[in-house]
Amino acid sequence: MDIDTTRRALVAAIVGGGAVGGSLSPVRGYLDRFAPFSGSAWRDATDRTNRQVESPYGRATVRYDDYGTAQIEADGEQALYFAVGYAQAADRLFQMDLQRRVMAGRLSEVVGERALDSDEFHVRMDFAGGAEANLELLDGTPTGAALEAYCEGVNACREQEALPLEFGLLDYEPDPWTPADTMLMEQQISWGLTGSFWTLRRELLARKLGEETVEELYPFRMDHDAPIIRDGSGPATATRSRRTAPVSGNTVEPSGEFADADLLDWLGDFESPPGVGSNSWVVSGSQTESGKPIVANDPHLTLMAPPVWYEMNLRTDDVSVRGVTFPGVPFVVIGENDAGAWGFTNSGADVIDFYSYETDDAGDRYRYRGEWREFEAEDRTIPVADGEDRTVTVRKTVHGPVLEREGQRVGVSWTGHTATRTSLAVHEYSETEGVEDFLAATRKMDLPTQNVVYADREGSTLYYVTGKIPIRTVNGEEVWGTRVFDGSAGEAEWEGFEPFGVSSWEGFVPFEEKPHVLNPDYLGTANQRVEDDPEHYVGERYAAPYRGRRLYELLDGRADSEKPMDPQFMRRLQRDAKSARAEQLREELVAAAESRGLGDVAETLRDWDARMTRDSRAALVFVKWFEQFRRETFADEFDAKDLGEEYYPNDWVLAALPDDSRWFGDEGRQAVMGRALEAAIEGIEDGATYGDYNTTASITHPFDQSFLNYPEYPTDGSAYTLNNYRKESAVGSSWRMVCPMADREQSVCILPGGNSGEYFSDHYDDQLRLWADGKYKSMRREMAGERAISFQKSEGSDTREGDE
Repeated sequence: MDIDTTRRALVAAIVGGGAVGGSLSPVRGYLDRFAPFSGSAWRDATDRTNRQVESPYGRATVRYDDYGTAQIEADGEQALYFAVGYAQAADRLFQMDLQRRVMAGRLSEVVGERALDSDEFHVRMDFAGGAEANLELLDGTPTGAALEAYCEGVNACREQEALPLEFGLLDYEPDPWTPADTMLMEQQISWGLTGSFWTLRRELLARKLGEETVEELYPFRMDHDAPIIRDGSGPATATRSRRTAPVSGNTVEPSGEFADADLLDWLGDFESPPGVGSNSWVVSGSQTESGKPIVANDPHLTLMAPPVWYEMNLRTDDVSVRGVTFPGVPFVVIGENDAGAWGFTNSGADVIDFYSYETDDAGDRYRYRGEWREFEAEDRTIPVADGEDRTVTVRKTVHGPVLEREGQRVGVSWTGHTATRTSLAVHEYSETEGVEDFLAATRKMDLPTQNVVYADREGSTLYYVTGKIPIRTVNGEEVWGTRVFDGSAGEAEWEGFEPFGVSSWEGFVPFEEKPHVLNPDYLGTANQRVEDDPEHYVGERYAAPYRGRRLYELLDGRADSEKPMDPQFMRRLQRDAKSARAEQLREELVAAAESRGLGDVAETLRDWDARMTRDSRAALVFVKWFEQFRRETFADEFDAKDLGEEYYPNDWVLAALPDDSRWFGDEGRQAVMGRALEAAIEGIEDGATYGDYNTTASITHPFDQSFLNYPEYPTDGSAYTLNNYRKESAVGSSWRMVCPMADREQSVCILPGGNSGEYFSDHYDDQLRLWADGKYKSMRREMAGERAISFQKSEGSDTREGDE
């Protein structure tokens, strides 16, 4: 067989998507001829961790608990992070290397020309330039010193240990790891959470469907009263009407320049994937049995093998922190220390703008504020294995990079294209000693824009929107970032923003004016609207409010009862599978079934509790019906306009369309619902339940081969339940954590897979069944066996912890 051709075809198929922690699309069918347990690739994969390692920074020890979590102790911080780098590389080196190649636009270098579309996008966006800008702010800081030590640890592992089997399958070796590579991982995380081309999509929709239709199907504000920060009005109620009052600055005025789909067809493969979100909540001691707060978090990100997160427990004389980070990033991102605990969800903030320009006939200059300027241009070569290298001219304006395709150009401003202090903030979180320290660190969280919840053991609770949020003005009026701006006229520029440099951030929302609540009794976030009338525009692309409504329904109910909240209640919330979407539509669907003479189906649905659980047939009927209902409603007109399903409006909008909406034609809403139900049940086997459909089968290794994929287990939950799992897109609860401030020993967590990326490890998938069944493991230290890595000071090393 032609192994070289096969491996290149394999990885070339990995390049689509922009998922957090892994911009990797599933690969199917390329490794059929790689027989498991034979060949050099398999000989590389052994239990290969050394027991003794020299470190220039001094003593450290890595031990592993019963689930393969790295428990790392060290004499000082640099010794600690050297060991962290070694441990992460031992468990996740292939994942780290593949992700940095995606972000740097270097996949074609090892896989051939099929990766060129991906590489061209990432090179034109110059994520590597943004990563390099970050390093300037780290120079001379303890964070920078810790990062250097981490990189040395990664490279020590790379040099001393056998490479993971994936490198053997693909027949290449990774380059040394650098601080800029870790900054690239931060770029990937941030882009995966904030990188959206919806403004361009909305303009395309306005041109094809008309502005009135766009206002109907894609409202800037969904009509619900369950924002994160509430006015005390209580939980939301279902309604079919939507807010129609104008909101200043949100008018769509399509220029027509971006009505062609060619540019968007290319860009759509690399934006933040749909459904990325999370749940989190914080409850004060006034509501709990112990009198101390509780923090809960389950971020909903791309699920894959190995997981997007890496769990670790870190200790020095000065620091004790545990939780998860992204492979390639040394510091705990979500977790707890001796003082408190914190978690994140995506805030939906709009931190990207687009600009059109007047250009000269040659296309080498653009007009800006009455003058012609040369594009900042640089030819960059993308090496292509076994093919002709491609030269890409990377163009930039005063606003940032220019994306070009099929004769179309658009300028981009994104907050990730300047130096950010995110690494400083995350590093400092580990060392915080209370709410004031945590607030000080949060000021430095420039990107991504997140909802952070926090509680400490002294009883403080906190909610804050993090990240730099631009203020846009046109003719002196503050406007929303919901249209393509005239870059030549200097519309809506971000004051104090320096692309690929160090920004002053003068024209951004001041920290004190960002949405926040100090010491809430309880507060829940589920990617719904932050608040109804923020002082400044935050964003408008929020999740449908189903999870947010359900979360507040359960929190309000418990608060109004005589039962205090406790960790067991928090775990039940994370496992809750009741669908507010199903509850909203169930009675209508029963009536539609009866109108079609589907008595058995009507009875099944009538008796259903609207829970998306594995043993429920009604849950399966509902999810299959809704898929068909969506198509029956929108497919004809959208297909006629050459618009795919990715342009369909969200499910809240569809569920709220009135009976006489033109989208139901002459039949009316109930008739379309009934017809969709008939079509759906034809494809459901007798006796099948939701668990036959809703399995972990979509959680795959990037190669998507049976010997590397996880086992298949049925599970509960859906896109619109707190127990969040989207089988169709492999997005869901990527980490579940509950941390009671009364007792660190009671903190629990779970990963959807295993902490090790090594196929032959006992910890490759040992948490998956627990995750699928809604169970947890302890975050406390429970050592297993004698497996350990001991780091000793290198002889002759002059490095000292005090030299930082």
